[in-house]
Amino acid sequence: MELALQPLNISGIEDKRPIVISGPCSAETEEQVMSTARNLAAEGIKIFRAGIWKPRTKPGGFEGIGEKGLAWMQEVKQETGMLTTTEVATAKHVELALKAGIDILWIGARTTANPFAVQEVADSLRGVDIPVFVKNPVNPDLELWIGAMERLNAAGIKRIAAIHRGFTAYEKVIYRNLPMWHIPIELMRRIPDLPIFCDPSHMGGRRELVAPLSQQAMDLGFYGLMIESHCEPDKAWSDAKQQITPDVLSFILDKLIIRNTSEATESLRALRKQIDALDDKIIEVLSKRMRISREIAEYKKEHNMAVVQPGRYDEIISKRGAQGILCGMSSDFMRSVFESIHEESVRQQIELINK
Repeated sequence: MELALQPLNISGIEDKRPIVISGPCSAETEEQVMSTARNLAAEGIKIFRAGIWKPRTKPGGFEGIGEKGLAWMQEVKQETGMLTTTEVATAKHVELALKAGIDILWIGARTTANPFAVQEVADSLRGVDIPVFVKNPVNPDLELWIGAMERLNAAGIKRIAAIHRGFTAYEKVIYRNLPMWHIPIELMRRIPDLPIFCDPSHMGGRRELVAPLSQQAMDLGFYGLMIESHCEPDKAWSDAKQQITPDVLSFILDKLIIRNTSEATESLRALRKQIDALDDKIIEVLSKRMRISREIAEYKKEHNMAVVQPGRYDEIISKRGAQGILCGMSSDFMRSVFESIHEESVRQQIELINK
């Protein structure tokens, strides 16, 4: 299904990268919401975010202030002129948010992972013209992410954007959620007209990572940023470690280098032609390598040998990883490349042996 998209055309927001959305992880008190909003407005932020309903991993935690927080969002809009946005996960959330005049809705990562929940939200939005942003699912599944947007689009929502907030990591890593930049890059390729925002707060999980992740997003041509800010981050009721103050947000935005996303120049086209020629050679060399792998398969078949030889495989991975480092490439990259080559080689050998 091809998405039928329209430009976001968010009222009062200049279509200039980066579009910035900011505010606290959760609306906690009226004073906290208004103080944060006033400070953000003073820094030039035009779109205010706050979680009204908060999905928590375990029961017993702060699950959002609920419906009464929507009145505070209305107050933000009336006093500062900022647009407002919040997360919705059910038809009831949508009903209440629309009634309160929320300008933009977003679907969270846990909801995106549940097609039944996304469909419920989509059905509740039929006949409504409002921008809806969709965060990536918690697991690295591009089709699930695109599927959520397709459900909204099929319900008549034309102003859609994606939010990249990273993917759940089971091992201990520097990030709260792994960036896996190749997934949103593939999304850009598949749906070129789709605006993509980055959520460096949830991606990093620590406030010191917000700035470098924001710059990476701009380097990759992302359309905007959703960054959590709080008047007193260390006292936040949820996700305190990843929130920053409005003045720190302003400092980060001032330091951002915004890369040009215009079409390539003649010099760049010439360099890309060289890349294309080298890619052709890589495919040619891989084809020759696979031909030799098939010859090896014939030998193994004649001598009743197992296809996979663990010692040889380990030798390839170790040796090529060391060579890659000497040539300015990471060992992880080389491992990934040769794991894929080996996987295809094994597939072809098994296919030949079983003929």
